[in-house]
Amino acid sequence: MAVAIASAFALAGVVALELPPLLTLVCAAIAVTCAAAGQPINAWGDAAERSPRLKQALGTALVGISSAGVGLGLADWMYEGGLDWRIGVAGLVTVSILFAALLSGRIVLVFVSKIGCWAPAAVVDGSSSAYAGLSMAVIASAIVATYQTRFERARAEEDEALARIRNRAQSILSDYEETGQGWFWETDRRGNLTYLSPSVATTLGRAENELIGRPFSQLFDLGEENREGERTLTFHMSARSSFQELAVKAAVEGGDRWWSINGRPVYDGFRNFCGFRGSGTDLTERKRSQENATRLARYDSLTGLANRFQMSQTLDKILNSPQERERECAILLLDLDRFKHVNDTLGHPAGDALLKQVAQRLERTVGQVGRVGRLGGDEFEVILPGRVTREKLAHLAQDVIHALSQPYSIDGQRVVIGSSVGIAVCPDDGVSSESLIRNADLSLYAAKDAGRGRYHFYSDDLHTAAEERSALERDLRDAIANGGLELFYQPVVHAATARIAGFEALLRWNHPRRGWLSPEKFVPIAEDTGLIAAIGEWAIRTVCGALAKWPEEVRCAVNVSPLQFANPQLPAIITHAVAQAGIAPSRLELEITESVFLDDDADNEAMFAALKRIGVRLALDDFGTGYSSLGYLKKAPFDKIKIDQSFVRGATQPGSRNGAIIASITSLAQALGMDVTAEGVETLDELDLVRAHGCTHIQGYIYSKPLSPQDADERLAGGLAMEAVGPRSARAPRRTMLRKIVLEHAGQHYAGTIRNVSARGALIEGLWNVPEGTRFRIAISDTLVAEATARWCVDNRMGVEFDQALPDDLGGPAGNPFNDRPLPEDTNERRAAAG
Repeated sequence: MAVAIASAFALAGVVALELPPLLTLVCAAIAVTCAAAGQPINAWGDAAERSPRLKQALGTALVGISSAGVGLGLADWMYEGGLDWRIGVAGLVTVSILFAALLSGRIVLVFVSKIGCWAPAAVVDGSSSAYAGLSMAVIASAIVATYQTRFERARAEEDEALARIRNRAQSILSDYEETGQGWFWETDRRGNLTYLSPSVATTLGRAENELIGRPFSQLFDLGEENREGERTLTFHMSARSSFQELAVKAAVEGGDRWWSINGRPVYDGFRNFCGFRGSGTDLTERKRSQENATRLARYDSLTGLANRFQMSQTLDKILNSPQERERECAILLLDLDRFKHVNDTLGHPAGDALLKQVAQRLERTVGQVGRVGRLGGDEFEVILPGRVTREKLAHLAQDVIHALSQPYSIDGQRVVIGSSVGIAVCPDDGVSSESLIRNADLSLYAAKDAGRGRYHFYSDDLHTAAEERSALERDLRDAIANGGLELFYQPVVHAATARIAGFEALLRWNHPRRGWLSPEKFVPIAEDTGLIAAIGEWAIRTVCGALAKWPEEVRCAVNVSPLQFANPQLPAIITHAVAQAGIAPSRLELEITESVFLDDDADNEAMFAALKRIGVRLALDDFGTGYSSLGYLKKAPFDKIKIDQSFVRGATQPGSRNGAIIASITSLAQALGMDVTAEGVETLDELDLVRAHGCTHIQGYIYSKPLSPQDADERLAGGLAMEAVGPRSARAPRRTMLRKIVLEHAGQHYAGTIRNVSARGALIEGLWNVPEGTRFRIAISDTLVAEATARWCVDNRMGVEFDQALPDDLGGPAGNPFNDRPLPEDTNERRAAAG
């Protein structure tokens, strides 16, 4: 501005061809000096924290003095010197315009410069018109200044707001980049980077300036697993099309990092392609979550084996192969034996650790020949693709059983379990996944029923048995609903008085097509299907109703299954049944097997306490055949122990230890203050033995078979006294046979035929009217000759007794025991009303 002022005075002098007056020179010097001082003074004000008002006042003073110097100098030159007024006015106008241009945007200073330029001229002129013009100019300038000030203030506020928005957006984007949540990129028209967020360079381990100018695609890994994403990215960039959520793998060494990138083409105002611009976000955690979700959906989280879903997919893939030859496969289903016992005794963490070790052993045993999966719980599956011979399958199944049966170490404890295996082969045993799995499952159950620790191939009879079981289940439901079940009552006789002390209720089912069925045939089905609860409740109510009609000194026992014993509603059911029948609770006796103590917990103790509060009697059934520990006798409040018939059977035979066992049980019961009932007594010598050993009650065919409700009522109506009726001793086991023999007596040889034989005697046909006591030498086989005595003879049949017991094997089928009659009926009747 100082140069412009000096130039204005110099040009005016050149045009007028004269020197300015002294005052004009002084004013020009002051104006130039003040204009030149503006910049240093502004720098002085900005160098320190000066007051805004001070800086504003100094600026206004400099502009006012400088413009006033110009106005006064030119006015004096025009009026006192020889400067043409047109040249002077032109100079004022020029300087005024320059002030306005340089002070644009600062309306107050513009106003001051205008007044400063023209006010001196008006004062020097001194005319009223000059003052009037100046006044009008001041007023107009004030009005314009006021309006312009408001306008500038509004625009400044708007600019400030826009600046805040820009700053906020920029700050947000900067924070977004710095936190690593996302990043931005831009390329030129050739696909080379022109901008990239610093966080990306940091992630890639490279300097930012190394990446700028390089192809955008170099940010990503071009490995095989990312080929599809790379081709998609290349396609979009070559086609100049937008893309969203494109997953790409970052070119990072020492780890996997995935990005999701977005991009769109950028065009200038003339629709010329300029490049791409976009953003990216880190996809690594989401990718890992997706991979984990996929793994959880296809793999067992505990063992790492394929889960049921993936095994099903694998089997379906094999069975749906386009080539029929490729559809052949074999299925092995495995179930761990005694795994529940490990869970119950050591806890579920130990069970989980055991399952992990089982999975490892199973994978090592199967190896590469098949795929191993866990279906859930302790169930595993093996799929063997292709044709595998039954010999190889049997060998593999045996290896699996052997491997899984070896001891495990769990938390320092030695654990031993077993395994059962069911095998089904495609296409022999089915061509669909459903049929194969079903048939393998049937084979597994057959293996477990055969004694566990075995393998079993599927056969058609298993399906028949399953269908028969299913039909029997339906019939059993109908029988329960329609009253098809019955209770028979076998007397329990007091050993000392030979009087009826009570009965045991035994469950019967007269099937409409199959006739009378053993409880062992349908009670397990009832337990598996949950029907045992309804049967048990019906039995308890029926027994209580029968007791209401019988003499008060007569009791009745009803069996309670372990499932029924575990029902918390059992005490309420018994209480209601006893109250409804109006009988003393002590007349009802509950027979409980030792299996209820496999789960030795507080629930058992609470159930025993609840039943004793009701007042019913408790009997321990089948003692000695189940749970091996006697510790439960210290806590369980039993009133009676029942000796299983397996100990009574054969107790009188020479060399049998059953008598000692019976004596030990009775001594234990007497010490604990309990009664003892011997079950299955059939002969007089067995009756004498159990009495001699202290049994207080007798139950068996020696007194009576189970009676129908009508027969039981009639028997009680005739009195309580019972008479033992039966053979003197137990008949030795026999078997039926048809064998030609030679008999020698007094040097004479006779031909005969053995019809049945036991270790002590035989039935022989072929000799007539043989006197009792006749001695024979009998050649039973080429190597076996026995001495015998005739004990009776009827027509051409006689019974002989051997001097010495014969060996079990008489040259017939190996392992076929002597047995010429079925077991007593109550052998298959041990499961009473509820089990």
